[in-house]
Amino acid sequence: MKKISVIFILPDLETGGAERIVTTIANHLSRDRFEPKILLLRKQGGYLNFLKKDVEIIDINTERIRHSLRPILGEIYRRKPDIVFSGFGEVNAYLSLFIKLFPRTKFIARETNVVTQHVTRKEIKFFYNFYNNYQRIIAQSDDMMKDLVDNFNIKKKKIVKINNPVDFDFIEDKMAISLKPECFKYNYKNVVAIGNLSSRKGFDNLLKVFSRLKNQNIMLHILGDGKDKDILLQTKELLGLKKVIFHGRQENPYQYLKYADLFVLSSRYEGFPNVLLEAGACGTYALANNCPGGINEIIQHNINGEIANIENYDGFAQQIVTVLQNNYNRDAIKNSIKSRFSKNIILDKYEKVLLDLMK
Repeated sequence: MKKISVIFILPDLETGGAERIVTTIANHLSRDRFEPKILLLRKQGGYLNFLKKDVEIIDINTERIRHSLRPILGEIYRRKPDIVFSGFGEVNAYLSLFIKLFPRTKFIARETNVVTQHVTRKEIKFFYNFYNNYQRIIAQSDDMMKDLVDNFNIKKKKIVKINNPVDFDFIEDKMAISLKPECFKYNYKNVVAIGNLSSRKGFDNLLKVFSRLKNQNIMLHILGDGKDKDILLQTKELLGLKKVIFHGRQENPYQYLKYADLFVLSSRYEGFPNVLLEAGACGTYALANNCPGGINEIIQHNINGEIANIENYDGFAQQIVTVLQNNYNRDAIKNSIKSRFSKNIILDKYEKVLLDLMK
């Protein structure tokens, strides 16, 4: 039986959500049926080390996404794959215009965010007029699905909802070698937040919440890097937040999640937040801002977390205090995630989409 050739497209394999998901899919597709390749604009990033050796990497060595179209189209023309799977919003948008040039290849776009929240540039929004050219569009949450149908006139029958997978084996291996971080002080509760330091992640609001908690024995550990780092550090100084630590990007964030008393998601919007899933996979209870992007599909109230409005700074601060006074069953938290989002359940859905396209 001829194997189905699939080319996945990503900017790089830096340690972000989309990169992690595509790496996981490529690694775990059945090799009896599929031949996966990953086309990268730049061959760099931490997930290169986790990619199986039999996944060919096509490096087109291009800095900017808009300059990558010609080499991407050239590779598709030359290699004639059965399926092209684009896993990054901006690439998806540009590519949609050219799908009709390849009638023998099926095209899938995996959306990474609620588009109306995330895409602000008019020239990129323009390309969504051609989005129905895709044979399938994968949305990670009901919010994303509704946004595509209501605001971009995408045909509902083209959209398949597949939540993000959680690789429990990977996370448990990381936790097994994780010691308690030295910065987790004795007699203090430790709250962890993780994400790119940009407006979208809402860390400015989280700092305002913690300005209400100065008199509490609560430390906030923020993991991540990004363009708003200097502004956030200035805000921390301005608010006099001595118990807030910015740790930068960490190779092993699970070390912090494993020993955290609480995980906080402060985002203004999400796609389907991997970090919230992974906090649960570490057995850590979560308090999440009530924002678009599948939060209410992940949080099971009082089992693995709670949802609140972070812009009510006093209320959110009080909820942190209340949650930290309770004990939660770490195994129940893990099972809540495992029973719905474990790798095998989700990857079977991806395989089914790919196989159905080839019928």
